[in-house]
Amino acid sequence: MKPLEGITVLDFSQFLSAPSAALRLADLGAHVIKVERPQGGDICRTLYISNLRIEDDSSLFHAINRNKDGVSIDLKDSSSQEILWNLIGNADVMIVNFRPGITEKLGLDYESVRKKAPSIIYGEITGYGKTGPWDKKPGQDLLVQSLSGLTWLNGNQDQPPTPFGLSVADLFAGQHLVQGILAALIKRAISQQGSYVHVSMLESVMDMQFEVFTTYLNDGHQPPLRSSVNNANGYINAPYGIYETSDGYLALAMAAIPLLGELINCKALSAYEDPKTWCDNRDEIKVLLAEHLRTNTTSHWLSKLEPADIWCADVFTWDRLFETDGFQTLDMLQTVRTQGGTQFTTTRCPITIDGEHYKSPKAAPWIGQHNSQYI
Repeated sequence: MKPLEGITVLDFSQFLSAPSAALRLADLGAHVIKVERPQGGDICRTLYISNLRIEDDSSLFHAINRNKDGVSIDLKDSSSQEILWNLIGNADVMIVNFRPGITEKLGLDYESVRKKAPSIIYGEITGYGKTGPWDKKPGQDLLVQSLSGLTWLNGNQDQPPTPFGLSVADLFAGQHLVQGILAALIKRAISQQGSYVHVSMLESVMDMQFEVFTTYLNDGHQPPLRSSVNNANGYINAPYGIYETSDGYLALAMAAIPLLGELINCKALSAYEDPKTWCDNRDEIKVLLAEHLRTNTTSHWLSKLEPADIWCADVFTWDRLFETDGFQTLDMLQTVRTQGGTQFTTTRCPITIDGEHYKSPKAAPWIGQHNSQYI
């Protein structure tokens, strides 16, 4: 039995952030019903991150809406209200991420819903919160990253602000919503009271930066200074970064510089005995390291550093990662089969409980696929 079996979730959300939260609840055993408009459905069906399509929908849609049932309802049609409220009345959790003001126009805001379903766990994701001067701004991942300060942590000092190569604002907000919903379900089990769980993408990205942001807040608001050489963190000393070798790349985390120099036979590093220099002369040290590490292969440097318990790693492409025993042991991939018979590979739920990996071959639904079951 999966932990959330017996929990029913209505997923009214679109795009990536909130649907990813509903996906995680489904992976943990919840019965998730995706509610879409009859014409066109979730906009994510046509939101392509590449030219890859799976049958008639984007690969992105399939990746985050697998393992769900699907119904289509025109939320603006008064004749659909009885069907809609029957669904809500039988649900434990309801998830939305409409544009600001839409839930109120539809009568699906929390205050309206809890009058008819007082025990509901109502989860919502917005871009920048429900109040304030930014509450109407579009909650789009790149824009949130840009406003949050996150982009000033990536790239070298002489490079412009650089966003992550992933939709981290969407994904962190989705996982934070899951955490809030799970907490609210525990609260309801104890008190029989419903809850309104709200997450904004901006708050999620700020929390994601808590380590460096706390330093900034308590260090006279001194901004993080990206290294000019192989930057990997705005605050951490040399040698922290990724270095080119003669045949690839080597990632180096924290290490005592004199010991590192001894292990790789780089005598110039022996001059940096004082740990303060590892920060004050960070770029200077990194330049010496970068020049030296280019003289031999990644495997050669690993053979010197790993036995000495220096934190280091090869830098894999996905192809190389998939070939490793370390990755294959994780059993991280699963095969999903669409209703049309198309098979595709994606990741499984990353959470293991009592030794069990949660997988499901169930694909994302067609628009209104399960109407006859629920309507």
